[in-house]
Amino acid sequence: GGVRYRQPANSYLCVMNLAQRDRKVIWHPFTPQKSMIDPLAIVKGKGAELTDENGNYYIDAISSWWVTLHGHSHPYIAEKIYTQAKTLEQVIFAGFTHEPAIVLAERLLPLLPGNFSKIFYSDNGSTSTEVAIKMALQYWWNKNEPESREQEENSQKPDSRSSEPGTILKARTKILAFNNSYHGDTFGAMSISDRSVFTLAFHDKLFEVVFIDAPLTDDCALPSIEWNEIACFIYEPLLQGAGGMKLYSSSGLNSLLQQCKEHKIICIADEVMTGFGRTGKFFASEFCEVKPDIICLSKGLTGGTMALGITACTQYIYDAFVSNNKLKTFFHGHSFTANPIACTAAVASLDLLQQEECIRSIEFITKENNRFHDLLLKNKERLQLKNIRGLGTILVVEVDHGATEYLNNIGSIITQKALAKGVYLRPLGNTLYIMPPYCITPTQLDKVYQVILEILEEL
Repeated sequence: GGVRYRQPANSYLCVMNLAQRDRKVIWHPFTPQKSMIDPLAIVKGKGAELTDENGNYYIDAISSWWVTLHGHSHPYIAEKIYTQAKTLEQVIFAGFTHEPAIVLAERLLPLLPGNFSKIFYSDNGSTSTEVAIKMALQYWWNKNEPESREQEENSQKPDSRSSEPGTILKARTKILAFNNSYHGDTFGAMSISDRSVFTLAFHDKLFEVVFIDAPLTDDCALPSIEWNEIACFIYEPLLQGAGGMKLYSSSGLNSLLQQCKEHKIICIADEVMTGFGRTGKFFASEFCEVKPDIICLSKGLTGGTMALGITACTQYIYDAFVSNNKLKTFFHGHSFTANPIACTAAVASLDLLQQEECIRSIEFITKENNRFHDLLLKNKERLQLKNIRGLGTILVVEVDHGATEYLNNIGSIITQKALAKGVYLRPLGNTLYIMPPYCITPTQLDKVYQVILEILEEL
């Protein structure tokens, strides 16, 4: 009796390494499939180092796609995850709640850069921005939707609507975003991102967005914009990530945010990459006086250990969804919304972030990056470099070989050279950057700098 399962014939697995087995069954992200190099099989991570199946060590200089704040396999986070997994691993979050989600919201809201009141959970950075733009667009839709049938009937009568200040007479449907922006790979997130190689195959399916240049100077001169049609403005504060690690002016952004606020436009800060100390401040929005109405978080949120996204909003946004009209409900959710283990990991990461040791580490990396920045600047022409820039724990330099674009093959060449020297770098085309975990030691950071110099000398 009972169901019997037949094991597949996998005798070949005994003679193949992990990379070879991977090639037979896996499709990797952001990776051209033809003639691709075998993936590096990692079997262990500890602190700032990764170990492959052959026992080779690599310093993870980009925090594994910018997520691993405190290093790999951090014992404190691991212990918290283990304890939570034995208590409650998952539960539906519609109609249910649990302590890890509540504690994370209670801990995080006072730290956010602005007057935030509610947190909405999702799964990753892309979904956090999807939630944000849906929240903003539906805010305007809700403001125009009657509270009840009686109100709907009255609204049909001439001059029935109030002309008092603040009354919404027309729904806003357009979104304002920056050129060179990147907000994720789902369709809404692609639509609000710059039209690039990441979105090329889908351009005719993406909705229209008003794109403007990010302010490179303190003076924010804007093109003609129909402000009353704009529902929201989404931006990566000060540093645009996958779009090329482009820095822009905090004063210019502040001026733009001020103009948006004057026209009642909802301001959405995508801090998926810049949050949790990366820029030298807890959040990049702290560089600006004018704060966002909605903020998106992921990546370092859990210290890089679990998938989790957060979209936090101010009270006035939330109030537009509190209604007798059930059509004003925010109909959005994910199977793993507010996963207890992920929320627990995020609380543990916050514990570590607020320790003096972590704060000193961020200051140390920032100081050392500034020193290395100056060294590169002095040797800029000899090493054929351009646009050397940095902010906090992030340092960026463009290698002057070929076009400044994501598809420039120099990036993969640098990656392979660095791996051969024991450092993991993953340039965006010719844009080379480092974003190390906060636990990186002075010796490890010096090695990263030295390897970069050696590679630049070789190119």
